[in-house]
Amino acid sequence: MTADPETRLRADARRNRDQILAAARVIFAAQGPEVPMEEIARSAGVGVGTLYRRFPDRDALIRAVAVDNFDRVLRDAKAAKDQESSDWDALIRLLHQSMELQLSIQLAMVSPRALVILTSDPAIKALRDELLLVMEAFVRGAQAEGRLRADVATGDVAILFATVLRQMPGKGEEVARMATRRCIGIMIDGLRAADSNEPLPGRVLTAADLNP
Repeated sequence: MTADPETRLRADARRNRDQILAAARVIFAAQGPEVPMEEIARSAGVGVGTLYRRFPDRDALIRAVAVDNFDRVLRDAKAAKDQESSDWDALIRLLHQSMELQLSIQLAMVSPRALVILTSDPAIKALRDELLLVMEAFVRGAQAEGRLRADVATGDVAILFATVLRQMPGKGEEVARMATRRCIGIMIDGLRAADSNEPLPGRVLTAADLNP
């Protein structure tokens, strides 16, 4: 029994959309968001007309890539919450797994256009806020477990992570990924509760401090 034409059409549309998003993520990461739309369509294996039917302009494509990225990270966070035995382990897993955020952070730093989209789009804001709530639960839980230092909050962790995920200029992908993994390891050691922790300057940074 074969699928009816309408079902096949919907499946084709979903496949085209997924291919376009995958191609855009790779190209945006390598070259920034101002790459010609024709190049993205060619990389995705679709026609330019198909790309514009799915994403009528560049802003729509940037928005869709960012939503896809944040949604992936949020799913990672929820999986960590369900599968890990402690909040500290869930937080560490999230920090190691969530390099998907690297593209969104890069776009925000190198493109004023992308920054406006990332800070003003309601769907992106909703995903970001939900992710921060999950992360805040991890932070408070890990502190209650005595494994995360007490003088940090969710904003501290998020800003540290965003700083670590900045793309290394002029480096190959392998070196950049290795450097990111090493920096995350160093960051985790700094977050770990220990008698030798030096007091941090200023006050803790909360999720509210991340609002534009």
